[in-house]
Order: sequence, then C-alpha cells, then structure tokens
Amino acid sequence: MKIARPIQALIESFQKLPGVGPKSAQRLTYYLLHVPQIQLDEFSDAVTRLKKDTVLCSVCKNISETEPCPICSDSLRNHSQILVVEQPLDILAFERTGKFKGVYHVLHGAINPLENIGPDEIYIDGLLGRAKDNDIEEIIIATNPTMEGEATAMYIRKQLKINNENLKVSRLGMGIPTGADLEYADETTLTQALEGRREL
Repeated sequence: MKIARPIQALIESFQKLPGVGPKSAQRLTYYLLHVPQIQLDEFSDAVTRLKKDTVLCSVCKNISETEPCPICSDSLRNHSQILVVEQPLDILAFERTGKFKGVYHVLHGAINPLENIGPDEIYIDGLLGRAKDNDIEEIIIATNPTMEGEATAMYIRKQLKINNENLKVSRLGMGIPTGADLEYADETTLTQALEGRREL
C-alpha cells in the first residue's frame, strides 16, 4: 500500500528521533492526523521556536532563554562550587532534589574515542577557564558512571590538577548504579550520591 507523501515524510522525521522506531513513528503520525489543526500549528510553532528562542549560556553552557542563564545570574547560589554534568537534562535532575545550591557546567557529552569524541568536542576548556578563578573552592564531577563518563572524569581531574594542585576535585559518591544515566535517577539516589561524593 502506498502511503501519502506528507504522512511518509512525517514518519521518516519521527524515526530520526532517539528511541522512536518505525512502528512508534507510524503511531505518532496517524495520531496527529486526528488532532485539530490549531494544535498542530501550536506543535509546529513550538518546534520552530525551539532553537530560535534558546541560547547556550556563555558561562555554564546550559540551554536558556537568557544570557547568562538564571542559575549563573542568581546571586543566592554558591558560585564557589561547580557541579559538572554531561547534559542539560542532568541539571534538571539535580534541581529536582533541591539539595545542590552551587552552579553547574554542562559538557554536552563525554569523551568517547569509539565515536571520535575527544576533549575538544565537548565543553571542557570553558570549565578549565572557570576553574582558574580564585573564588572556586570545589569542582564536583557528576558525569555518568559509564566507561565514557569515568574517562571524562579522570581527564578533567588531571587537567584541573595541572592548573591548580590545591583545588578540591570530587566525584559523586555511591548511589548511582554503574551504567545508568543521571536523568533517570530519583531524587533520593541523587541526594545520596551528592552527599557521598569523594575527592579525586
């Protein structure tokens, strides 16, 4: 059976999204056929504005509507403590706990030689630049407990110690299972991991 071209085009677009296979893409597309046009226009507008109305914070590399982002510009946060995460979603996970009052740095990935992702492909240089500030007391590395996350943590620690031997560099404590992604961890697990961090 030949599928109408607009339907096929949308199915193919959905399939490009992570975690969406052919069947899911078809279900989503046919579902949208039954949605009122005004909702489709709103959905389309939201997708169009996704990149146009957001910026990358020049300080922490989080995604925001403002420059700098609300966390970096918040004078009530502890700017002497930086929590390093792989993705912006990880910030949302930590913010849900309400336990971390410092600021963040988003790498937008992890070192992964198999995928040709080296230190220059993620935002490590910006972190090293921030670490030179004398007001920084601690950098907490909260990369995922995977091979790539551990390799990234060790690389960052080494670079930070080259620049400043006295800087406190810690890693999240136990609580996050090996091989897991931070965005799926619950608030209690993240709180325990944060409180049980150790110096590298």
